[in-house]
Amino acid sequence: MTAPAAPNALDGDAATPAASPTRRTPLYGRHVALGAKMVPFAGFDMPVQYPAGITAEHKAVRAACGVFDVSHMGEFLVRGPDAVAFVNHVATNDVTKLADGQAHYSTLCNERGTVEDDCLVYRYDAERLMLVVNASNAEKDLAHVLRYKGDFDCTVEDASEATALLAVQGPRAAEVLAPLTDVDLSAIAYYWFAEGAVAGVPCTVSRTGYTGEDGFELYCAADAAGALWDALLATGAVTPCGLGARDTLRLEMGMALYGNDIDDTTTPLEANLAWTVKLAKGDFVGREAIAAQKAAGVPRRLVGFTVVERAIPRHGMPVLVGGEAVGRVTSGTMSPSLGVAVGMCYVPAASAAEGTAVEIDVRGRRVAATVTKPPFYKDASHR
Repeated sequence: MTAPAAPNALDGDAATPAASPTRRTPLYGRHVALGAKMVPFAGFDMPVQYPAGITAEHKAVRAACGVFDVSHMGEFLVRGPDAVAFVNHVATNDVTKLADGQAHYSTLCNERGTVEDDCLVYRYDAERLMLVVNASNAEKDLAHVLRYKGDFDCTVEDASEATALLAVQGPRAAEVLAPLTDVDLSAIAYYWFAEGAVAGVPCTVSRTGYTGEDGFELYCAADAAGALWDALLATGAVTPCGLGARDTLRLEMGMALYGNDIDDTTTPLEANLAWTVKLAKGDFVGREAIAAQKAAGVPRRLVGFTVVERAIPRHGMPVLVGGEAVGRVTSGTMSPSLGVAVGMCYVPAASAAEGTAVEIDVRGRRVAATVTKPPFYKDASHR
């Protein structure tokens, strides 16, 4: 992110060395001041955890309310008479079904039918949409969608550096946020959004998240992120959370992470994201290849698993069925909520049924596991 005008001492971009290999969100200085452990992630210096630790942050989100700085995410604004038609052509979900003020999850596929990225699509009105993409893919995604711009009467603006994003998540999120905003949070259903002020900062307030809990994602101007963050923490009811807790929370819900569980070698059908693919809507990028795979039969499936023994599966560890290697762990962790190890992996379609016995090679030791349908954690506050 570029430095905001007149940065204060907590705004990190102003101090970013020219030769730094990573970028910093507008909240970098605040994370450091709170004692966060900073790590490189998707080209940014990001907080992986604060002094209380990942487990404490995870449990705070499950029980009360946490806030994540996810300003590294990419945002593309699509405007013009053909905005809906254009996004409908590059995304697999049916954008024409969105009402004003509604969002949905989708994938961006290539001509091979594999996933370039997963994303959120926001419809403000018939001529104004926003695509929210993963930070590590933002540059690639922009080039990808522009490849199909053609004669569509719309513009595509990369607003990533100008936009900050805070995720306020947990069963108390609405209670905490309500006194700070003029938006009627009770009127915003899951995957709907509204525009209004939060702590005096103009925001898009979206009832979405990556934790399984109730919560909101707040999009605002990058130079206003500090004021918004400070107001949230000043309530005394919000725990700052890092990437570590974000990962354990999403994995307990069986939510895919691009680069681990999905990438440009996997199709939405293989990744159990068929619900994001609307073949009946007409032509879109990747439709022919996806339809062909559906007709031929999907050869493998992304499945969840729970580990029977005391061992933690990690990304890349071999997965075996009937003693034969069939794939690798895509994501794995010890669940802070459940006290058992959980993970995801691809297995042949014939071995994807719930209850199937598999093994994980944990540093040379074969550990018993069972295919388990996510979400692993069943008591999240989002319904």
